[in-house]
Amino acid sequence: MAFRTRTPKDVALISSVTLTGTASLFYFLLIFFLEKEFEWLWLIIFLGVGFTVSYLVIYYFTELFIYKKIKILYKTIHSLKTLSDGKLRIQMSKEVLQDVNIEVASWADEKIKEVKELASKDNYRREFIGNLAHELKTPLFNIQGYIDTLMEGDLDDPDLTRKFLSKASSSCDRLGTLIQDLDQITSIESGSIPLNYSRFDLTQLVREVIESLEPKSTERGVQLGLRNPNEKNIFVMADRNRMQQVFTNLLVNSINYGKEGGSTVIHFFDMGDSQLVEVSDNGIGIGQEHLPRLFERFYRVDKSRSRHEGGSGLGLAICKHIIDQHNQSISVRSTEGIGSTFNFTIKKA
Repeated sequence: MAFRTRTPKDVALISSVTLTGTASLFYFLLIFFLEKEFEWLWLIIFLGVGFTVSYLVIYYFTELFIYKKIKILYKTIHSLKTLSDGKLRIQMSKEVLQDVNIEVASWADEKIKEVKELASKDNYRREFIGNLAHELKTPLFNIQGYIDTLMEGDLDDPDLTRKFLSKASSSCDRLGTLIQDLDQITSIESGSIPLNYSRFDLTQLVREVIESLEPKSTERGVQLGLRNPNEKNIFVMADRNRMQQVFTNLLVNSINYGKEGGSTVIHFFDMGDSQLVEVSDNGIGIGQEHLPRLFERFYRVDKSRSRHEGGSGLGLAICKHIIDQHNQSISVRSTEGIGSTFNFTIKKA
């Protein structure tokens, strides 16, 4: 059953009825014990005057009492919610208690939501720091292990020395890439790296990226190409270097998780003012439960294999930040065992 807050009018009415009823009973008892003649006229006048006076007096003092008691609470909550000048304007003719109840409930809901958001951010922060520590620790431990092995072994063996130094160098490269990617994604988020917009041919850019990744794709047995090899020129307006990085990260990702003998194709769709780009592969695919977090920093679907591939875990996060910085959108759809498709938009020139 819904609860309706009592207003000063309600309190005055109830109190006045109670008082007049009590007065009437007292009048009847007085007549009874004094054995005087009962006068209806005097009773009606007495009740009418008594009810009116009691109603006005009780209403005034009840309103004054409620106003003083609630004003501070209501003003504080209202000023906290609106962050305004804090000036309170309450009309006591309204249901002030009910208004305060609504304000308190609304304020409490907002604070509960804020607490949940802070808890979620805190969990994300702890997870991020843990992942970062692990990503940094892996190449550092590798470097330390190779150097310790050389120090404890025979440094006169040039082949062994060259082998371990080469592995240590690879770990240094991985550590450098991780730090560089972290610095870049931080700079993009803070806006310290402005976009250098220019008009360029999108198909030409994709062909250049494919050509640069040909040795890696050939080594992995993954074929890269345009769905339409004879694709005409498509001119867009964006930061060419940043878009080159987006294509590179997406294609490297498809190579790392592609099947041997598989393929990755790029397809363009005209969307009016924008150009839709799809990068599709027939690789191992991604489970649906991972898709919502795929663009988070250091989030890995297969942690053991991902780290074995040597990536920084920031490639997709960088892609999203670059696309967001262009005021465009990027998304992914995938099916395990079938493949994945990343699509994003670019503004046409």
